[in-house]
Amino acid sequence: MLPSIRAFMTAHQLPDVTIVADAGIVSEANMKEIEAEGLSFILGARIPDVPYVIERWRTAHLDQPIPDGHVFTQPWPAGPAGGRRDQVFYYQYRAERARRTLRGIDEQVAKAEKAVAGKTAVKRNRFVRLSGGTRTVNRTLEAKARALAGIKGYVTNLPDPTPEFVIGAYHRLFQIEKSFRMSKSDLAARPIYHRTRDSIEAHLTIVFAALAVSRWIEDTTGWSIKKFVTTLRRYRTIEIQAGPHTVTATRRRPSDPRQDPPQSRCALTWPNSGLRLAALGRTGTS
Repeated sequence: MLPSIRAFMTAHQLPDVTIVADAGIVSEANMKEIEAEGLSFILGARIPDVPYVIERWRTAHLDQPIPDGHVFTQPWPAGPAGGRRDQVFYYQYRAERARRTLRGIDEQVAKAEKAVAGKTAVKRNRFVRLSGGTRTVNRTLEAKARALAGIKGYVTNLPDPTPEFVIGAYHRLFQIEKSFRMSKSDLAARPIYHRTRDSIEAHLTIVFAALAVSRWIEDTTGWSIKKFVTTLRRYRTIEIQAGPHTVTATRRRPSDPRQDPPQSRCALTWPNSGLRLAALGRTGTS
């Protein structure tokens, strides 16, 4: 990961970047390597136990639910050895997230109880505890899971961060996930076996170029790439103006022209975008 980041920073002459990633992507060792490079990060934080700040709040607010959207802040100053920067943990509670999590816990516990009673086979279920051939429902783990329902953790080493910026930056990761979904569905960029390095790099270049163009089209037109592609499929000829150059793409005409209905010219234009598609489409569909 770090060589790729260094190459990106060199290519774009960036003095610093902030790495935003999910907790499952960056390990503790990777965090230390990122900080050793002098870089910043915003990461999803693993929560093995109920954080102290949440326990303290619940003790002070007995029998009160955590307000929706409430953010707990827990600073983690660097030690005297100076091996890392000061870090801050944010824990956000969302009622909708808690509702979904609790529903999943109820379903898993119900399955665990059936497995313990011998009504179903023992499958992978974190609430089933096997000890000496005895099956029991792990109520301690269930209680901890319910106590953490709705809580999402974030950690950063940015100086003077705000929870709004950190949480907002992390949640923009959905754009990366959207690109992966788009690559597999709209662009149909499926994995292909390549043996030589030239073929591998050519395939990756085509996929990423198509992805970059697709995201630019979405940002420029306000259409999803699915709607854009579906709309343009009905046209026979497409002319794309790219700077001083005009690129014309035509589809081969069938052997029997009578099979095709009459055609008409049309144009799709997005103001102030520089994007104009002149198309020869079927009558009634333009």
